[in-house]
Amino acid sequence: MQGPRSTQGRGALYDSILDTIGDTPCVRVKKLVPDHVRLYVKAEFFNPAGSVKDRLAISIIEEAERSGQLKPGQTVVEATSGNTGVGLAMVCAAKGYPFVATMPTSVSIERRKLMRFLGARVVLTPKEDKAMGCYLKAVELAEANQWFLARQFETDANAKIHENTTAQEILADFAGDRLDYWVTGYGTGGTFSGVAKVLRRERPDTKIVLSEPINAQLIQSGHRQDRSPDGAPIGSHPAFEPHMIQGWTPDFIPAVLQESIDQKRFDQLVPIDAQDGIEASKLLAQKEGIFTGISGGSTFSVALKIAETAEPGTVILCMLPDTGERYLSSPLFEGVGEDMDAAERALSESTPGFHLPD
Repeated sequence: MQGPRSTQGRGALYDSILDTIGDTPCVRVKKLVPDHVRLYVKAEFFNPAGSVKDRLAISIIEEAERSGQLKPGQTVVEATSGNTGVGLAMVCAAKGYPFVATMPTSVSIERRKLMRFLGARVVLTPKEDKAMGCYLKAVELAEANQWFLARQFETDANAKIHENTTAQEILADFAGDRLDYWVTGYGTGGTFSGVAKVLRRERPDTKIVLSEPINAQLIQSGHRQDRSPDGAPIGSHPAFEPHMIQGWTPDFIPAVLQESIDQKRFDQLVPIDAQDGIEASKLLAQKEGIFTGISGGSTFSVALKIAETAEPGTVILCMLPDTGERYLSSPLFEGVGEDMDAAERALSESTPGFHLPD
């Protein structure tokens, strides 16, 4: 049994919330995994705005500041399914830039509210126009107003931050230990591209497993994405269908992702049903106390399948991109009631005091 907990502090004082981005923990999952396998999750919800996209947000803004592309007080605009927008809203608030997000109406309502609470403005586009619709709206607004377009789907700052931080954390955490599999999904492709590039060089024995929604297998289809000379996508990808894994797989293949596809930086490509991701997210929460969203649950579901047939001693790491609180209005929380159910009401009535009225 573990003794009484104590802490000694971080040993550092921070000048800004932005200085706390990164250094997220790898946590072992025990109850759901065969005893002969070690499975860890990299809990990106420890970032200050709750997702892996905090890394991308700070990288985009600081790289643009260094290059002079972003001027003091200039408005930043970006298309987002939510997490990048929340991260950029946090970074822009801390640094003093106005921020405008464009996003489809299909994305969970709490993401809009989080951005607005952080001082951003949110411009909604019809869900029928998919991610491409909000992408084109962001481009229009940037050109019409001379705003800085963050370009998360094309910028080198995306994969670079994961080379310099996420990948280095993984190398440090597993130094001297096995790391047989690294499992991730993709949205922009930044996490995958940055980490995979480093693992290929520093841990070539690690198998890289990439996942995409079973009804939106853009990579598996083999169809190349049409794009303009600057890397911007042209039109929706023909293999795309709407899916429930928010933050994963827009209706086009981002340029950030395309390079790693061309370089064959993954060993396995695994489709995942969103419902399996939802169930895996619930399992993580209820059996391990680890709270992640549908994207994290989907990655974890793929990792569990690998663990089921893995050789003794196998070590697996999977990415958990964000917190489950981003999904309160999504299918992840269907069936989770606000009022007491019959069992809860029976508990309430089993003792004499403090009964709610019928």
